[in-house]
Amino acid sequence: MNTLTINGRQIRAAAGRTILEAARDNGIYIPTLCHDPTLTPFGGCRMCLVEAAGARGPVVACTTPVVDGMVVETNTERIENLRRGVLELLLSNHPNDCLTCEQTGKCGLQNLAYRYGVRFNTYHGKVRPRLEVDENPFIGRDNEKCILCGKCIRACAEIIGEAAIDFSGRGFGVEISTGTTGLLDSPCEFCGQCVAV
Repeated sequence: MNTLTINGRQIRAAAGRTILEAARDNGIYIPTLCHDPTLTPFGGCRMCLVEAAGARGPVVACTTPVVDGMVVETNTERIENLRRGVLELLLSNHPNDCLTCEQTGKCGLQNLAYRYGVRFNTYHGKVRPRLEVDENPFIGRDNEKCILCGKCIRACAEIIGEAAIDFSGRGFGVEISTGTTGLLDSPCEFCGQCVAV
């Protein structure tokens, strides 16, 4: 067991646990968008950034293992500003239709935006174009609302053992894709795991 301090509170965590797991095991809130306890930690959304004494900069709580004697702060002004900035960037390229969206009220992005007081249109510029819809009768995809958390990709690979979907493109053009084929012509088994996560 390792002993560490999070927000001034001393806790114990088993070797191999991450900062996020240790915090959640002890009722300490750290926000996430790309984390799912059933999947391998990804660290892509950067919402779980925390400050760890001795680190060169903020660390990603979902991928950083605890170390005996570690001192962590989860909600300093610097960390809160970084999280707010991440949300502003995500929302700058996201449709502003929360009131009519079927996920309203149960959307992690919306909940964090309210929590941090982030509104749409902080940054102006290029908006992700609405992508062609994959013509399959089983799974509807709305790439316009995708925040590229990667949970669907990891669920497909880790739970089902397929690689039907993955990231494609670079920079602003990154999207979740089946490659050059649609879902019907991919190794997709239409199990629904990607949708479930």
